[in-house]
Amino acid sequence: MAKKRSKTKSLSDQLREIIETGPQSRYRIAKDSGVDASQLLRFMRGDGRLTNDSLDKIGDVLKLRLVSDLEQ
Repeated sequence: MAKKRSKTKSLSDQLREIIETGPQSRYRIAKDSGVDASQLLRFMRGDGRLTNDSLDKIGDVLKLRLVSDLEQ
């Protein structure tokens, strides 16, 4: 039986929201993470994707961690 997908925001949408509402500018996040600022801008607009490496670097800069809400 297939699991129903919850109506929560995608991880990408959650990351965009964190970047938009956080205390650091996109420029500062790009500079501190080493991710190209234009690539980050395209991601924020929904026109581009980030590599796993870029996601890891941004997550480190923002001190993010992934938490699962799966019911056991």
